[in-house]
Amino acid sequence: MGFTQRNIHTTGTASAADNEIPVVSIMADEDCDVGKIVTKFFLETCRLTPCRRECDVEAAALCADIAGRHPDTDEEAEVIPLITGSVAEFYIEPMLPLVGDIDLMCHWSNMLAIPRGHPPPTELPAEFHNNVKIFEIIDSHLPGYVYLQLRCLLTQRIDGGKCNCIEVNDNEEYYLSTWADDEVVVHGPAAFAERSHVSLSVDNVLCVRCLSWPLQAADWPTRHRNYGWPDSATLDRVVSNGCDAVRVANRQCRHHELVGKTQWRLSFSRAEIVLINSWTPVQQIVYHMLRFYVKTERLTESADNSAAGTLSNYHIKTLMLWACELKAKSWWDLNLVRICVELLNTLSVWLTNTRCPHYFVNNCNLLDNSFSVRSVASKLASVDQDHLSTWIIYKYIGKCAQLCPGYVTRLFRDVSSCEKLKNAISAVVRCRSDTLLTGWFRVLSLAEQVIPIQVSLYSLTVRSCVYWMNELTRIDKRFSVYFSGVVLLHVAHKISRNGFSDNLKDILSTVLQHNFNQRSIVLSRCKTQLNTPELVELLQKSAVEHLTTYRQLVAPDFGSVSAIVTTDFEALYAYKRGDYQHCLQLLSSQNVHALLYAGYALSVLTFPEFTQLMDDDIVSLTALTMIVNPECRKETRGCFISQLTLLLYLMAQCQLKLHNSVTSQTVEYVRVAQINHPPEHALIQLTLKLIQRKISPKF
Repeated sequence: MGFTQRNIHTTGTASAADNEIPVVSIMADEDCDVGKIVTKFFLETCRLTPCRRECDVEAAALCADIAGRHPDTDEEAEVIPLITGSVAEFYIEPMLPLVGDIDLMCHWSNMLAIPRGHPPPTELPAEFHNNVKIFEIIDSHLPGYVYLQLRCLLTQRIDGGKCNCIEVNDNEEYYLSTWADDEVVVHGPAAFAERSHVSLSVDNVLCVRCLSWPLQAADWPTRHRNYGWPDSATLDRVVSNGCDAVRVANRQCRHHELVGKTQWRLSFSRAEIVLINSWTPVQQIVYHMLRFYVKTERLTESADNSAAGTLSNYHIKTLMLWACELKAKSWWDLNLVRICVELLNTLSVWLTNTRCPHYFVNNCNLLDNSFSVRSVASKLASVDQDHLSTWIIYKYIGKCAQLCPGYVTRLFRDVSSCEKLKNAISAVVRCRSDTLLTGWFRVLSLAEQVIPIQVSLYSLTVRSCVYWMNELTRIDKRFSVYFSGVVLLHVAHKISRNGFSDNLKDILSTVLQHNFNQRSIVLSRCKTQLNTPELVELLQKSAVEHLTTYRQLVAPDFGSVSAIVTTDFEALYAYKRGDYQHCLQLLSSQNVHALLYAGYALSVLTFPEFTQLMDDDIVSLTALTMIVNPECRKETRGCFISQLTLLLYLMAQCQLKLHNSVTSQTVEYVRVAQINHPPEHALIQLTLKLIQRKISPKF
């Protein structure tokens, strides 16, 4: 499902001239604390948890996609994904994007690393393969970089007992190489992948999992900390997550014939996610501001990290981790500009001295002589509060203003006095507040679009269902209700085509695990071997109940943004069963009128999961759009109809089948709907034209 903004009730937008914000010096005013004004702006515009972001939905879809892929044989390994990077680390949502791409860390289910000298595990997590190669982590000559030497093979016992361990011959040295994947483009350790339904780029880092905390960072949990961060509970969580070894050699070793192929880097991404999520909102905002500044000023490295070393986001992250540990809580109470200036100056010293200490690994320097950072160090050293305050106002808050109506942007043409500056920023803050629901509506629409695409077009397994349920619940537990409804329709469609299978039964058990009544009813009916039509109808009915519940849960949130009709799936189901009178009662002219004049509208994808509830005419129109453009399904162009169009179609059909008179009001509704929907929404326009043809003989 997706949503469209129709050509009605639109707000004013800034023109090209409005977007040109002139650089005007802020009037010197002893009573004007610009740093305090900037701090207030960030605290008022950065949304905190629960953060419902489009990137969260896209990342969840990617994880489910990877988790659902089956190896060709039982002997092959599966890939186990984890969302890392900005999507997992930040719980704030500022006005300007803080997520540039989606980072996934994927480890193989048949490989496991252990610290040198540690005994192999006697039991393995359920996600691992029955046969696992155990590699010992061997230090290289460079701190933080290691080799993985094969030590033994573990075989999990069927009876649930301890694993069988087969030692490898001590005389046989086998170091795991950094394998190549011909199906993706590689940027350093990251395998870059594209997905048609994902708007952001994807970095998929392949790694080997280590369940234990590495010896190379053995002193990190116990070192003395003056200010109590991280606290003991956070330390325990970090250590219990272990680490990973990612497939990348040190910059100095990449061209070495042997070392370049066998050297791995220890990754602490799991630890960083826990630590950064324990930061205060101010610390997360500072991290975002620093990253935005160095990126906007083009001080960070490019995607091609094979070139000479430059400043990277990881250096900024390391700077922040050290600051959170070494600075007192009171230090973070200063205004944001002062904090950022001091940290940028500290980074300048690090660059000048070519010394950036790794946060976890002793004696590991994240800078070396290959780094070209002199000019960057000089620029950072020159940053003071006046410069950074002015920069933030014009380069950050000014960009935020461009996301608002034109009158807000125009206020930034002159912020030469403290009062004018406050007025301009207050207008942006109000705009942010006003668009809160609009942003959440976009997330809602994206989820309703991505979930059916993923379920319909890609492999659905028990493991991918678990990923979906967990990730969607984390974003908004209402999405898991919607997912369950879509899966029930998916299973019904599969059964009608191919019959019932154990895999489909396991999927049903998984998605209904929290709904014990429906689970027992559905599974008990499956056991009684209902004939296929009866089982399909049972699943369709259960799906409609889930989808209707979902509509009822989300609809109250959007009264000021859009109208959401909660009875659309019930009406579809009533129409399919031939209960046309009940279908008309569920629709009502009030619902149609509300949708007709809503600024935003939800849509229903015409995928097989949903078309099984529709009639042959809608299915035929969908097939025609597919014949004209077979790629439209992957891009969802031309394969959705809006709630309004669907309700108008059902209303007209029910009136005709009940031999009721089609009112002139219905005709007018169709005419207005044709105007409000853009011409490129082909299936919507075709459906509206079909409605016209059906009812035109009556007038």
